Amino acid sequence: MNVAVCADVGSTYTKAAVVDLDGGRLVAAASAPTTVGSDVLHGLDAAVAAATAGLGVRDVPWYVCSSAGGGLRLAVVGYEPLVTAQAGRRVGLSAGANVVHVAGGRLGRAELAGLRAARPDVVLLVGGTDGGDAETLTHNATRLARARFRVPVVLAGNADARDGLRALLAAAGVPVTVADNVLPRIGVLAPAPARAAIREVFLRHVIGGKKLSRGARFARLVRAATPDAVLTGVEVLADALGGDLAVVDVGGATTDVYSVLTPDERDSGPGQEVAGTLWRARTVEGDLGMRWSAPGVVRAAAEERLLTPGEQDGLAAAAAVRAADPGFLPADAAERAAERRIAALAATVAVRRHARGAATGERAGRDLRDVRLMVGSGGVLRHADPGDAAGVLAAVLADHAGGWPLPRAARPVVDVDYVLAAGGLLAADHPRAAAALLHRHLGG
Repeated sequence: MNVAVCADVGSTYTKAAVVDLDGGRLVAAASAPTTVGSDVLHGLDAAVAAATAGLGVRDVPWYVCSSAGGGLRLAVVGYEPLVTAQAGRRVGLSAGANVVHVAGGRLGRAELAGLRAARPDVVLLVGGTDGGDAETLTHNATRLARARFRVPVVLAGNADARDGLRALLAAAGVPVTVADNVLPRIGVLAPAPARAAIREVFLRHVIGGKKLSRGARFARLVRAATPDAVLTGVEVLADALGGDLAVVDVGGATTDVYSVLTPDERDSGPGQEVAGTLWRARTVEGDLGMRWSAPGVVRAAAEERLLTPGEQDGLAAAAAVRAADPGFLPADAAERAAERRIAALAATVAVRRHARGAATGERAGRDLRDVRLMVGSGGVLRHADPGDAAGVLAAVLADHAGGWPLPRAARPVVDVDYVLAAGGLLAADHPRAAAALLHRHLGG
């Protein structure tokens, strides 16, 4: 068989899939606990061995993504908060990063201390449109150089100042990678070059630096941060379907929302976003999750008026149990009902924030009315009874009080076989197989 192994090394579980590269068919899949406490290769090798057992395949290519060890922590430093810093934040999210810090304006002593305190893996340094102001970008690059800031920097600001600032940072020993400007002109957001540069830095500097594995093999295997691979899979699926779609991924610590919209007349005119519109976007809700962040779900749902006081008290107790024991598994009908409810609330609040623009920083929000497909992902949905998983997505699609216009004709589907990450991993080398895999399992 002409197959490849696609694996996602997650914070809790490592999932492996064997994909037929000729027809885009899922041949086999398996998972194993992620062995962060020892060496993540142990869990990865166990998952791959289980997935390939009995297939008689050897020396097949591996495509691996990872969010183990906390994934990619990104800080954004921009010209000012509302335009270039906001544009940089959107690009960072699209690159699969957890944006832990955003600074706008000139870095002073306090701002530099705040940047250090955020403990980023990578700094995205932006500022000025091409040919526009370069003073703030120059000042911030100079501050980083003088501070001997050793965190890798992706420089994606004013093209006129780029070469000189790259030389300045490199001379100070700061690892620097250059990309085209994320905001080449007002209202035009160009994420692809910076996204590729962040991916390159993640693979070159971050994976090995997290000490997830003793040798160099793991760093050689990993091709992307997991959210970056998933967004690529979402993009491939959207292109295959030829329309708008959205994905809500409910995890243990975060709930991520992805959406792909079709550019149209909204991209220009009086309502145009100064920081540009990211038509293929991802947002991360770090306070919404099924385990570590379960108490945040209850608090956020109460703030959104999705709970009665009586229900809030009961769910708060259930959430506390989950936060104290990330390995918690529901044992009876009451615990399963609480699991479903927390999942539905996490998905509903996350999509509200995404659509209303609270999570993306878009003044007009994200118009999801033309979404044709609403995909649910995450272990809580993959391992649930089909009716329970469908109920979580139904809650999102019936959120009439959420302050956002609902999709007019969206079909809900759950990524039961976890193919979004696999499709994203295969997209560059095997685009036909990636599109076929995603269309077969999710496109209907």
